[in-house]
Amino acid sequence: MKLIDGKNISEKVLKEIKLSVDDRLKCNLKVPHLAAILVGDDGASKTYVDSKIKACKRVGFKSSLFKLDDSITEIELISQIQNINDNDDIDGFIVQLPLPRHIDQEKILNKVSPDKDVDGFHPNNYGKMTLGIDTFLPATPAGIIELIERSEIQTEGKKCLVIGRSQIVGRPISILLSQNKSFGNSTVTVAHSRSKDLEKLCLESDIIISAIGIPEFIKGDMIKKGSSIIDVGITRVKDPLSPKGYRITGDVDFKSVSSKVGYITPVPGGVGPMTISMLLKNTLKACEISD
Repeated sequence: MKLIDGKNISEKVLKEIKLSVDDRLKCNLKVPHLAAILVGDDGASKTYVDSKIKACKRVGFKSSLFKLDDSITEIELISQIQNINDNDDIDGFIVQLPLPRHIDQEKILNKVSPDKDVDGFHPNNYGKMTLGIDTFLPATPAGIIELIERSEIQTEGKKCLVIGRSQIVGRPISILLSQNKSFGNSTVTVAHSRSKDLEKLCLESDIIISAIGIPEFIKGDMIKKGSSIIDVGITRVKDPLSPKGYRITGDVDFKSVSSKVGYITPVPGGVGPMTISMLLKNTLKACEISD
């Protein structure tokens, strides 16, 4: 069993980005600038945005945080987005999710300029990804691809099962792995809540990417020996033996699965660290395009 160390790979990506920023400074080119809009006081969202700001500092990016009250109207939020769209100093920005219930999330994400959409959620960029045209890829699927490539996991001709069909992870990663590219050429099956014989699908798969959010759902007797497992799930589970009263686990029962697999990501420390590094990679790309 080979552990796919997302922390280590993420560090390598960030160092590469830092070198690119240093080169830009030597050439008197613009420093990449990432901005984030945070609506409300959701603790998890604030923690995530803070981690993005820290990552920006590490690689030499400029960063800006636009913190807005959760009572903001949809029209006011759209106005703020337009201001950032028009700000040439900002290369890319994200609208941190989730948004308050009174705001149409899809409508808001569509207002972000495709040229600054470093989250890769705008229909223009999503469409380009589907067509195989170079664009900003959604950060988590891009991180998964990076893990697969740098771990030298062979995907060509392999049976790949994606469990979960969300627009953020499941659907885009299924598209990317099926494309005629060096990291693709897989035979991809997408499973979801209506799928039947999921255990059979797992046993037939060379690669399993799970993003369903059900803790320790995939057991050792559900997988083929030597398969590769990418665990995107992350859930807090009550644990009286832990000092915090809980532990973090993924969709995969690591203990029973790890003895059978060829490659596996841990939770935490697998896919998670890659998301922010891919967001910064997209921001660097946006800056380079605007040169």
